[in-house]
Amino acid sequence: MHLKQQLTKEDLRKNKPTRDEYLTKAKIPLVVVLDNVTNSYNIGSFIRLADAFSIEKVIICGALTISDKKFKKASRNEAKWVCVEYSDSTTASLQILLDKGYGIYSVELCHGSVDYSEVAYPSPCVLVLGNERKGVSEAALKLSHRHIHIPMFGMGNSLNVATAGAIVLAECANQIRRLPQT
Repeated sequence: MHLKQQLTKEDLRKNKPTRDEYLTKAKIPLVVVLDNVTNSYNIGSFIRLADAFSIEKVIICGALTISDKKFKKASRNEAKWVCVEYSDSTTASLQILLDKGYGIYSVELCHGSVDYSEVAYPSPCVLVLGNERKGVSEAALKLSHRHIHIPMFGMGNSLNVATAGAIVLAECANQIRRLPQT
């Protein structure tokens, strides 16, 4: 039986930019907007996802009380590598992005929503993810170009917002990376 050998920190960093290079590296034109997501662990998870996929930024919307301890634990201090903005208004943030030409895609199972994997995501693009209990707000849905969902084949009807975000973000980011660069 052959045991897997653990990769060292040096192995993992081998093909990555230096910390100084990373700060000036162009990010993919993809923004995650968190529409009243309140759980510090979920918000921290999105910070880690933003870093992992090297996206433009995360906008955290709503009146939030974030536990620094939980946030730092979930984000693993990767917030220093990610552009994070705070906004009182999801709709105001989305309107600014619309005016800049971003396509807005809300992750919400609703009438007219389509399978996230059947969508051709534009560049630049915004993914809107909603509150853990209430989902994406009606106001944000009205500003969206499309409503997308993750098909559920089990008995449950939903996933944790960070898990759903990871699934959709991976598809969207990979599609945008494959688009011809202008």
